[in-house]
Amino acid sequence: MSDSAVQIANLLYRYAEHIDAGRLAEAAALFRHASILLQGRAEPLDANALLALWQRLIVIHPDGTPRTQHVISNPLIEVDETAGRATARSRYTVFQAVDGFALQPVVCGRYEDGFVREDGAWRFASRQYLLDLAGDTHAHMQAAALAALAT
Repeated sequence: MSDSAVQIANLLYRYAEHIDAGRLAEAAALFRHASILLQGRAEPLDANALLALWQRLIVIHPDGTPRTQHVISNPLIEVDETAGRATARSRYTVFQAVDGFALQPVVCGRYEDGFVREDGAWRFASRQYLLDLAGDTHAHMQAAALAALAT
């Protein structure tokens, strides 16, 4: 794997690490120069709108985390070194366990990401969130915010 591909994969994994630690602002900061598309929505979000959505949607438990583990898998990373651009398609599975709720997958889907290299470092330029499967998300997402998102 090229150095660029490793840097891009690390961005994918850093995002999951921040979310699972409850560091939503740090996760959103990864997208500060990116356009974010949510499945079924025509208008893209910026990092501030994404953070606001997460703050309304994600349940943060008393330990300060969402009690999740995001597994990012199957990253297909294509790099154009000359142009300083790259794309990645990957899959995610979110596992969760809380008191009274056994460890289980709660959502699965895909990310379609675009990247640009600036000053020798790769950053997100775009992300599309695609949800493929949803299980019991009651301990992961606020029901009212999720219902509003679906409309």
